[in-house]
Amino acid sequence: MEKLPPIEQLRGRPIGRVLIKMGLLTREKVHQCLEMQKKKSKQEHKNVQIGSIFVELGLITNKQLQVALAAQRGMENINLDDINIPPAVLDRVAGQMAKTYRALPIEFKKDTNELVVAVDRADNFRAIDDLSTLLGVKVVAQLAETASLDAALEKYYKQKEESEGINELISEIQEDGYLATFEGRNQSIDLDELKELSESNPVKKLLNLVLMQAIRDKASDIHFEPFETEYKMRYRIDGILYEMVPPPKHIATALSSRIKVMASLDIAERRMPQDGRISLTVGGNPVDLRVSVLPTMYGESVVLRVLDRSQMQLDLAKLGLEQDGLKMIRQLIHKPNGIIIVTGPTGCGKTTTLYAALSELNDIETKIITTEDPIEYDIDGVVQVQMKPDIGVTFAKCLRSILRQDPDVVMVGEIRDLETAEISAQASLTGHIVFTTLHTNDAPSSIARLLDLGIEPFLITATLEGIVAQRLIRKICEGCKTEFTPTENQLMELGLKPEDVRDKKFYYGRGCQRCNNTGYKGRTGIFEIMTFNDEIRELIMNHASTNVLRTASQRAGMKLLRDAGLNAIYNGLSTVEEVVKETIAEGT
Repeated sequence: MEKLPPIEQLRGRPIGRVLIKMGLLTREKVHQCLEMQKKKSKQEHKNVQIGSIFVELGLITNKQLQVALAAQRGMENINLDDINIPPAVLDRVAGQMAKTYRALPIEFKKDTNELVVAVDRADNFRAIDDLSTLLGVKVVAQLAETASLDAALEKYYKQKEESEGINELISEIQEDGYLATFEGRNQSIDLDELKELSESNPVKKLLNLVLMQAIRDKASDIHFEPFETEYKMRYRIDGILYEMVPPPKHIATALSSRIKVMASLDIAERRMPQDGRISLTVGGNPVDLRVSVLPTMYGESVVLRVLDRSQMQLDLAKLGLEQDGLKMIRQLIHKPNGIIIVTGPTGCGKTTTLYAALSELNDIETKIITTEDPIEYDIDGVVQVQMKPDIGVTFAKCLRSILRQDPDVVMVGEIRDLETAEISAQASLTGHIVFTTLHTNDAPSSIARLLDLGIEPFLITATLEGIVAQRLIRKICEGCKTEFTPTENQLMELGLKPEDVRDKKFYYGRGCQRCNNTGYKGRTGIFEIMTFNDEIRELIMNHASTNVLRTASQRAGMKLLRDAGLNAIYNGLSTVEEVVKETIAEGT
């Protein structure tokens, strides 16, 4: 490590000044580099960091820059070879968390509630913020060399990791005398006790481990559920719920209080539902946890929706669309005006499809405004509005104001009533493209739903440009994909005969470590795209039934959800069971 002047002389100074004080650069060199920075920033149309110029010119090493940046932020240097970390300090941060955030706990100051950690990057702010949120302490960072941090993480956490799992933590909680005193005291816990429960170290460690494991396994939701005689923890992966080892029932209040503290909710309020958000960065990826707390008969049920932006495929080409489907959707979203509806049950990926379409349209010449309930992901360059029905901020009310904001593209989270539907139609008639969602089983059924809301048939035919119905099906794990011959019963479920599939191949997943022995890894979309021609518009004006509309749409080139599912089977993407579960055969 570099020998530094006193940290007080370096904290908050410009980086060039810090490097001069460290004796690594002269004033002249720094001024030359500042001139170069101005020119380079102008050429590249972005702010070029001066530190990168020092390194690029070979004036300092990257390691020396890290030391200077740390000193600028008031971070001391630490030599990890010279210290011995007490087990009680190591216990404060689980091994998986320490390795994920590359932060080693080295000292805990009880009087100030400060945890000192060693990091190897001065700009690792998110690790410091996240650890502070997860652990409920003030985190102070010191700078260590990368090699010595790697060695220390390996040395201190190798043995701990072998024994550190949810089972061991639950045993630790069962043996915790303080937590045991809350058994059977569901409602009779005062505010001071709630605060103390939320700060309990075993509870923090258990929650953090569950969060890390769920994010690592790419879970979409984490459930904490109280029942009469037990407390369940489950998480949803690829649409299926899996149960974790259940913790003792008496820590239910402690866990929900800890989650509320992290989401900045009111821990004293246990009779009303609450919603909040926790932002973390795991493995360099930003992850938002949307928190929903619901009072039930046996305590508070808490569900965390994991919104991992690195897993969000905001690209139409990566949603699972076939080539002709992709072409049809691109033609629809690039129309100058009209309404495009994405439909399907809850959790079928409608929002992802809409975000992917908006991302494709999102450029400097296009003003996009969305109304959402809730906003799932922040998209740069898109104006997003959160609905708040309790104070009258509804889709309909917002939509009226949005049209005065001069948008080109509008997204309405969901058409729930006649007023929202009519304003959406007016918006499309005045030259806007409107994206929205509905809850129907397939594309043609959306027409009946709009008529049920009270929209006039002429307004539907004048404004609607396309309806996209979709489902999510699990993909076969590539690590254990195996060919097989389907039975007659399986073919019958798909409405097929053996002669229909003579030249087709079928696959399933045997189950392996990579997919947790489920045979599936990840999900893909299947789509049904209904576009409008004169015949279909005429049928809508004449109040034709959904079946008649479906047949006419098929004549016009619409591929049914079941057909898209069959293609996914034939292409070796998914299984018979998945497609049967998510789609219905024609006419049923």
